[in-house]
Amino acid sequence: MLKKLLTIILLVVAAATDSKAQRFAYVDTEYILDMLPEYKSAQKQLDVIAETWQKEIEAKRQEIEKLQKDYQAEQILLTEELKKKKEAEIKQKELELREFTNKKFGYEGDLFKKRQELIKPIQDKVFNACQKIAKQSALDFIFAKSAEMIMMYSNAKYDKSDEVLTELGVNVTKNKNTKGGNANPEQK
Repeated sequence: MLKKLLTIILLVVAAATDSKAQRFAYVDTEYILDMLPEYKSAQKQLDVIAETWQKEIEAKRQEIEKLQKDYQAEQILLTEELKKKKEAEIKQKELELREFTNKKFGYEGDLFKKRQELIKPIQDKVFNACQKIAKQSALDFIFAKSAEMIMMYSNAKYDKSDEVLTELGVNVTKNKNTKGGNANPEQK
């Protein structure tokens, strides 16, 4: 929401301070990233890592459930001291599970850090390619068409996604039946 507001303010200020027409274009970042083999590879790595950690979480959850069932079945036979010991053990396992989950999937957790490590360099390459296209085409603005910014209408002639892909070394051939073209994701 803040990005949208800042974009609108930027456009209004730019229009008010400069009487010449603004030149702009947009890129479909989802399309670009989907066409980059290194992005697909990084995403697969992240999926494998997340799946592995999710299995560990599920195993820990099943262990806790077994401890709880065993405790409920034995509860009548246990002394108060043993009850407290079993309850403490269960609480400790639940705490360990929460800590593990937060460490792996929480804000700035291991998955977040791994995503930054694998995806950020690719995003930086796309950003640099966008800057180069903007300078070559004498554009004032390039917007990212993505889930965060809603474009109510966009004329395809302003879509620079294929030019960015070409700049990144992805061979793109035009085909009117697909988004911006039928891209061959093989590197040049």
